[in-house]
Amino acid sequence: MKSLLSLLLLGLVGLVQALSSTGNRLLVVLEEASDKSKYSSFFGDLESRGYSVTYESPKSKSLSLFKHGNLAYDHLVLLPPKSKGFGPQLTPNTLVDYVNKNGNVLLALTAEQPIPAAVASLLLEFDVTLPPERSALVVDHINYDSKSAADKHDVLLIPAPKTIKSGVKNYFDVDGTLAVPRAVGQLLGNASPLLSPVLRAPETAYSYDPKGEESLEDVFASGSQLSLVSTFQARNSARFTVLGSAEMLQDAWFNAQVKAPRDSATTGTANKAFAERLSAWTFQEIGVLKVGKVQHYLNEGKVKESTNLTVSEFPEINPIMYRIKNDVHYSIELSEYNGDRWIPFLPASGDSVQLEFSMLSPFHRVTLNPVKPTTNSTIFEASFTVPDQHGVFNFIVNYKRPFLSNIYEKNTVTVRHFAHDEWPRSFVISGAYPWIAGIGVTATGWLIFVAVWLYSKPEESKAKKTQ
Repeated sequence: MKSLLSLLLLGLVGLVQALSSTGNRLLVVLEEASDKSKYSSFFGDLESRGYSVTYESPKSKSLSLFKHGNLAYDHLVLLPPKSKGFGPQLTPNTLVDYVNKNGNVLLALTAEQPIPAAVASLLLEFDVTLPPERSALVVDHINYDSKSAADKHDVLLIPAPKTIKSGVKNYFDVDGTLAVPRAVGQLLGNASPLLSPVLRAPETAYSYDPKGEESLEDVFASGSQLSLVSTFQARNSARFTVLGSAEMLQDAWFNAQVKAPRDSATTGTANKAFAERLSAWTFQEIGVLKVGKVQHYLNEGKVKESTNLTVSEFPEINPIMYRIKNDVHYSIELSEYNGDRWIPFLPASGDSVQLEFSMLSPFHRVTLNPVKPTTNSTIFEASFTVPDQHGVFNFIVNYKRPFLSNIYEKNTVTVRHFAHDEWPRSFVISGAYPWIAGIGVTATGWLIFVAVWLYSKPEESKAKKTQ
């Protein structure tokens, strides 16, 4: 009976467990409780995926992202504030500390009200720049919804991103058209490798301030310079997503019927599916990598899994020392989290996982080939020859790609010279033959000289002695 109850409890725990690999505590910050009904489908989807959702106002005195120095919530959703910011509990410094402690943030913007200076300052910390005009929005006179924005052209119709970048996995590919109402465009810094755009504005779009005079000469940015959805993945793999249009998450735009000026019929939007993929990536349900077993050993032509070998014939696994010019084999298991389980990881087409054998700088950089998948991982392997240099070396797998959590695996070994009894003998080195011959000739000549000298004693004189 007790075992039956235990199994039942385990089953219930499995049902309420969030799909995220980092936790299920989610805080939603919205200024007015009445706005919650606008996002009921989005919040309902999060709760159905196992998240424990807490709703707080930025004005609440009990609001805190930390408890006893640890995270009080694993994930954070910030909806656009209607006041000057998110309040004293959610300052830019606090939110940066939250990300530094592995918290994930989804920040939604809107051009319905001016962007607070605190939000612009927060985004500058992540090298994301907003238009100087606080009420600026993105318009497009070609790709807009003729039903809801026939005059203002501020509801953009954009195909879902099919190819983000060569050699990068696309986790945001959905079927259909995305409706992006009243979006705030962002400029991403070129110097940061941590930033990646997900959805760019069409070539005919530009940032426009409806409260000022329209002048194309003073446009903040235009075309693909404008990012409508941007992502930032910190070095600790925490994720920060900037959604330029909070209206994309509202019920009114989930599966809404839209029509472009050049189309003859209306089509449904894919906003709901895109919002699910975007939140899944932000809250680390997808794009999360894990390192499994790591092995390195002498490559002596023996397969460790072979049943024909005895225990004494197995190569030593993960030794602390190698000799120069040894042949070494290295393998690592990599898994990818896919919503509810770990699956074998494979890089995108055109990408590869690499191994460095490095001291101060890499002596070898070789490609790790995926050779054998297991139930929940892929084994990557490579073989190489240890360089003719003694010292302390590291096996390093440093795999950092957009939209994937960072992998940094380091194993330290010592590389020594040949021992006195490991050097090849002179008689097997062809270049030493002249020296060996010279030594032989010298020794032979010396022996002949000694023999001749010993057997060449002069005869004694037989002259008589005189008185």
